[in-house]
Amino acid sequence: MAAASLTSISLHSSASSALGLASKQCQHNNHTCCWLTERSVRSSSTRQRLSSRGLKIRSAATKQVKSPAEEDWKTKREVLLQNKVRSVDVKEALRLQKENKFVILDVRPEAEFKEAHPPGAINVQIYRLIKEWTAWDIARRAAFAFFGIFAGTEENPEFIQSVESQLDKKAKIIVACAAGGTMRPTQNLPEGQQSRSLIAAYLLVLNGYTNVFHLEGGLYAWFKEGLPAVEEEEEEE
Repeated sequence: MAAASLTSISLHSSASSALGLASKQCQHNNHTCCWLTERSVRSSSTRQRLSSRGLKIRSAATKQVKSPAEEDWKTKREVLLQNKVRSVDVKEALRLQKENKFVILDVRPEAEFKEAHPPGAINVQIYRLIKEWTAWDIARRAAFAFFGIFAGTEENPEFIQSVESQLDKKAKIIVACAAGGTMRPTQNLPEGQQSRSLIAAYLLVLNGYTNVFHLEGGLYAWFKEGLPAVEEEEEEE
């Protein structure tokens, strides 16, 4: 995670190539994100030159407040445990789906969902491709591209709204993503490891959902076990 002294840069011109910026990659919310970090902005004279080029420099203290999905994993894990969010393996998930009317909520990107998913699963992606084309979004795309990642993602602001349009607050839900993550402590991971599905489960309980389970091992384990899966045919143009 970036140190508190990290300086963020808001771009207000397309002349980003003139900057001495370094891209720094970090792992956040179980998906790759990139920060643009300051390398050459050291002296007040340098800051003045950047300001004259239409650039604003603000300290980390003025950064935007974290969204719920960006909360520390320790905080999210405590809330999940307090709300009795239980992890189930893939065979138990299949049984619950068949016998107890549980719905599998697949929070992977839409393209991955269409490739293969459990029968009857509902797809609401928790992260989506960056859609906007503001100067900041262009800079974020460039930062991803620096590492060869051309499909940069951002938090889906319509996640809860989309879930609510399909599932009521008392629905029995098993949240699934590719890897799954875990709340179980291990020697190397004393607080487990977060994932997209655990972040989604956290958002659901914050918004009043009371029957939320989590798919341990993720859909990777589902497909590996050879459990039922369907794929959606591509629409012909």
